[in-house]
Amino acid sequence: SMHILEGLVQLFNQYDFSEVDYDALGDAYQWVLAYFAPTKAKGGEVYTPREVIKLIIRILDIEDGSRVLDPACGSAAMLIEAYNHVKDKLNGRKPSLELFGQERDEIMAVIAKMNLILHGIESYQIFVGDSLINPRFSQVDYVVANPPWNLDNYDESNLGQPSVRRIYTSLGVNGFTPRNTADWAWIQLMTYFARRKVGIVLDNGALFRGGKEKNIRRAAIERDLIDTVILLPEKLFYNTGAPGIILIIDRNKPKERRGNILFINASQEFEGHPEVRRLNIIAEKNLKRIVDAYRQFKDIEGFARVVPIEEIRENDYNLNVTLYVYPKEEEEKIDLAVELEEFRRIEAEEREAVQRAMKYIEEVIEAS
Repeated sequence: SMHILEGLVQLFNQYDFSEVDYDALGDAYQWVLAYFAPTKAKGGEVYTPREVIKLIIRILDIEDGSRVLDPACGSAAMLIEAYNHVKDKLNGRKPSLELFGQERDEIMAVIAKMNLILHGIESYQIFVGDSLINPRFSQVDYVVANPPWNLDNYDESNLGQPSVRRIYTSLGVNGFTPRNTADWAWIQLMTYFARRKVGIVLDNGALFRGGKEKNIRRAAIERDLIDTVILLPEKLFYNTGAPGIILIIDRNKPKERRGNILFINASQEFEGHPEVRRLNIIAEKNLKRIVDAYRQFKDIEGFARVVPIEEIRENDYNLNVTLYVYPKEEEEKIDLAVELEEFRRIEAEEREAVQRAMKYIEEVIEAS
């Protein structure tokens, strides 16, 4: 089957399919994930909804001439969205981007190449291999990914190998993750290879779990690398109901953002999926509100809050979004005139009921 896929890549490479909408491949990938959900979910693989990809790319606002990496690239949807974002900024002109991806699944890597070819993208490299222990790429400007959540079997025994040990000690601490989840290994890897910004989708638990993860999280916070934490709505992802989060890392924070972390609680920014009843989507108006909050970097009641690192220290380096910003509950509007009329109606009914009861009692007494 690999030979067939490679042949298809060579065949497709001869044609220009740049007008094809890459969402079609995403729909096909969703079907595949649904079919294999019991086994894929065990590996932590989570298909990334296109609106989550758009959200990350818009926040990073990738510039033309940049090098962009996805170390868990899947079908290369994030790299394609980065390309399209820059193309839109250039009013349709061809971007000068260098795109890099790595994928541990050989067949998926070939699908990524096909996807890039179908969109007329020429300047790319897709590597095959395990990015955590065998990264085949070099430093870039932006790193984006939705890696497998809570991937197991990674700890000092493999992350501590001489070829990659520098990556997982780059924050100045022993950054070897617990064997049951590699979430913070991905964060360290992506930060190490980024010159500018990182956008990563992760399980919410990465924000507050203790032990080894807390030590790595503390180091990232104290080095002022974490710029923004976004809590996503529930039921966005095809094979998990968990909400997920987006973590934005900025290696060169502007002065006004230094010493602070922006928390955005976007848990209510969704609509029902138009086709799949059990899923939600982030609509365009929701995307705009989240991106605007990121740009404005200010407090918005019930939605966003700029939190100084001192407060996060006091909370023992817990980055759980709901600890800092909770959705504002809509206050019920009370019409006093209507409520007074309803009170009078109830009072009259009660008075009438009492009178009927008294009359009934009097009749009983007279009869006896």
